[in-house]
Amino acid sequence: MLKFYFETTWFQFFLYFRKKLIVMGFKETFGFFVPLLRNKYSLSLIIFFVWIVFFDSNNLIERALQLRKVHQLEKDKMYYEEKIKDDRAKLDELESNPANLEKFAREQYQMKKDNEDIFVITE
Repeated sequence: MLKFYFETTWFQFFLYFRKKLIVMGFKETFGFFVPLLRNKYSLSLIIFFVWIVFFDSNNLIERALQLRKVHQLEKDKMYYEEKIKDDRAKLDELESNPANLEKFAREQYQMKKDNEDIFVITE
C-alpha cells in the first residue's frame, strides 16, 4: 500500500511538471535554477553532488549495492556457522559411540555386513 502511494505521488509529480512545461514553457518552469547556476559556489556544489552520486568510484549507488551484498553475506555467515555447529555435534556423537557410527554408516552409505542383504525402499 505504501509503495503504491509513493508511486502515485511520483506519477502525479511528473504529470504536474509535464503540464507546467506545456502551459508555461521552460523558462517559467525552471527559471529559478538560473540564479543558482550563475553563482559559482552553488554551481560547484551541484557539480560536486552530481559527481559523488553518479561518477565517483565509491558513488552512492555502488555503496548501496555493496551494503546490500554485505548484509546478505552476514546472513550467509550466520547460516553456515549454525550448520558447522550442528555438524560438529553430529561428529562428536558419531565419534563417542560406535553403535551410532554403525547406524550412520548403514543409513547414509548403505554399508552392510558380509552375511546381510540390503533392500532400499523409497517412498
